[in-house]
Amino acid sequence: MAVEALGSTPRVKVAPWNDPIIRGWVFQIVVVSLVGFLAWYLVSNTIDNLQRQKIASGFHYLEREAGFEIGDTMIEYSPASTYARAIWVGILNTLRVAVLGILLSTLLGTMVGVGRLSPNWLLSRICAWYVEAFRNVPLLLWLFLFYKLISEAFPGPRQAISLWNSVFLSNRGVYFPVPMADPIHTWMGVAFLVGIAGAWFANRWGKKRQEATGQPFPGISVGLAIIIGLPALVWLAGGAPHNMSWPELKGFNFAGGTVIQPEFTALLIGLVLYTSAFVAEIVRSGILALHKGQSEAAAALGLSRAQSMRLVLLPQALRVIVPPMTSQYLNITKNSSLAIAIGYPDLVASINVTINQTGQAIENILIIMAAYLSVSLSISAFMNWYNKRIALRER
Repeated sequence: MAVEALGSTPRVKVAPWNDPIIRGWVFQIVVVSLVGFLAWYLVSNTIDNLQRQKIASGFHYLEREAGFEIGDTMIEYSPASTYARAIWVGILNTLRVAVLGILLSTLLGTMVGVGRLSPNWLLSRICAWYVEAFRNVPLLLWLFLFYKLISEAFPGPRQAISLWNSVFLSNRGVYFPVPMADPIHTWMGVAFLVGIAGAWFANRWGKKRQEATGQPFPGISVGLAIIIGLPALVWLAGGAPHNMSWPELKGFNFAGGTVIQPEFTALLIGLVLYTSAFVAEIVRSGILALHKGQSEAAAALGLSRAQSMRLVLLPQALRVIVPPMTSQYLNITKNSSLAIAIGYPDLVASINVTINQTGQAIENILIIMAAYLSVSLSISAFMNWYNKRIALRER
């Protein structure tokens, strides 16, 4: 080791193999090379085995006719559709369950978490029992239970329970009337999205005005009025079409209207009740993480307990709640794959049928992995953005 003077700052010379920077680069290059070699070996070995067994590879099968039915679809689909469309139907079904599950479990979990902190002994005990019951039993068992209850509790279509002679409850689902397709519905959807954006801008403007003048702004009421009012105005401007498709018993089942399948209902109920138990504990712990002086200050200002929770405690607790809540949202998305156990046609179910018919398991498993990875990364990116947005900004 030698010491050289560089101006007034001495610099120590070390051997290359003792330099931590060089050594770190060498280790990283070696590790990356080993991982690359392992990946090359696995891929080449898999390709050789597939060729030896004369199993087709590639994604050309996606353009072929699927040839199987899907009982619950959000878009037009028939057995004559391609495998790609069948997989897309499964992805949309998975997203529908995930989005509704996230919204409902957040709402229910927040209510239960706040209820556990209630001074009412009975309410807090009921919420505690709810949490312990649902989070300590595997989700799959809850799905089996709810599906069995739905399929056994309701009669067949011919003996369906009728509500106002419009809604029918049977073991094949809930049938209810819907408006018949009309071109104005597309514009109503556009107006709904514009209304959401308008409600956001109005609420943002209201907060700025309240900070400047102290005058409260009814953000929830104004937002709902904009979101509902704009589509209603578009509907009226389009001639107010009101033709309805009504469910009617024909043969052994209902025709017309639309139906909520029992598999979808059981899956959604199971996901919401199970996940909301974990969300409740996250909300409760986030509120308890705040200093009790916050509650005392809110009470000193004359705020009711509900106002204190909504205006003071929950906004501050979000900084503690959001990070673990992200994990629960990801769990809902991934746990939706248990739908295959009760027959709901989600992404995994569509892929399983595709694998059985085409024999191309590797490509289909890669599609599942890519789909769940894309959705999970999107949820994580949004929640990280929101977490940074509500974080305290230091000067």
